[in-house]
Amino acid sequence: MPELPEVEVTRLSIVDPMTNAKITDVVLGKPLRWPLSCDPQMLIGQRVKTIRRRSKYLLLDLERGLLLVHLGMSGSLRFASELGPMGAHDHFELQTDKGSLRLHDPRRFGAVVYARSQEDPVAQKLLGHLGVEPLESGFEREYFFKALQSHVSAIKPLLMAGKVVVGVGNIYASEALFMAAIRPTLAAHRISKPRAERLRLAIIEVLTRAVKLGGSSLRDFSNADGQSGYFQLQTHVYDRQGQACKTCQTPIKAIRQAQRSTFYCPVCQKR
Repeated sequence: MPELPEVEVTRLSIVDPMTNAKITDVVLGKPLRWPLSCDPQMLIGQRVKTIRRRSKYLLLDLERGLLLVHLGMSGSLRFASELGPMGAHDHFELQTDKGSLRLHDPRRFGAVVYARSQEDPVAQKLLGHLGVEPLESGFEREYFFKALQSHVSAIKPLLMAGKVVVGVGNIYASEALFMAAIRPTLAAHRISKPRAERLRLAIIEVLTRAVKLGGSSLRDFSNADGQSGYFQLQTHVYDRQGQACKTCQTPIKAIRQAQRSTFYCPVCQKR
């Protein structure tokens, strides 16, 4: 599933060419997870003012309202002056005077939703429950420690839930916990203030590095220019079950948490 780094990489690849682009047509394919929530014709003639990101959503600010784009489990965006005919797994295309933006999603868990504003109930239903952004100023030491103290659940599923901090998906949670030397099964409220700060800084470092490396192309992710990410080639624990830890040479272990695979070093992450 595309996570925060992949969505941010996608945003960076389209923000310049699409800023101030005038929408000339909207083409819909098979229905996605949620309806567009507006007549496609009302989008034609509007300009894309800017493109932001909130968690794993891309927010295309228009002259009137905004489009919320989610890549789902297997989605990706392409932007080019010419994209050719839409295929069976192409479900939405925004044509502009600067090029076309197309959503490709084989599993159709992605979505494109129109809202009149970010405060609109349609947008708040998707965004209102989200935690703070890890790469912005709200992700502060005191906030993170207090949030962990109020949860008795294991730290890794809590990080992935997105209610404390957004965008820390499976691969990035495993890597950040390794960097902070914290066992993924440790109850969040048992993490001391110094260790919480170590984890906060690790989350920031891991996500920042992932964005610089173009995200993780674990399956078929690529940005809107068709370029793959390389973070997965530098992981310390993720998807390395049975391989030697790069720090202590102990075999990496794998367990299941919240129906997801968790990878950790039993020596470097003793507690």
